[in-house]
Amino acid sequence: MSQPTDTHRHDHAAHEGGDHDHGHDDHDDGAHGSIGSYTIGFVLSVVLTAIPFWLVMAKVIPNSSLTAVVILALAVVQIVVHMIYFLHMNTKSEGGWNMLALIFTIVIVVITLAGSLWVMHHLNTNMMPMMHDMRNMP
Repeated sequence: MSQPTDTHRHDHAAHEGGDHDHGHDDHDDGAHGSIGSYTIGFVLSVVLTAIPFWLVMAKVIPNSSLTAVVILALAVVQIVVHMIYFLHMNTKSEGGWNMLALIFTIVIVVITLAGSLWVMHHLNTNMMPMMHDMRNMP
């Protein structure tokens, strides 16, 4: 009555020969770094950290606002260095989804920071006159 069926048997012949395909690409498309690329990333990171330290300690730029802008620019460059050399992010990794996620994250962070600064500025502007009026009260 009940005959054994082969529909529930799994063919393990392909896996016994060592041909394991677990969704990983066997070819190296630059997704993982080499010792040389890690060394370049490390040296760039150290240089991009030492320059702002030197700018502040030696007071190379007399204007503190300009110094802050230069330090922020170097920080952005260092973020890019870390993303390229240590996180291995490029437009080709994960079919471009990593880059799309990065762009989305940047947009959300910019909106959050800009909105926070806008709210704090308007709170400061609108609350400060009342604080001055309270000083004159008896």
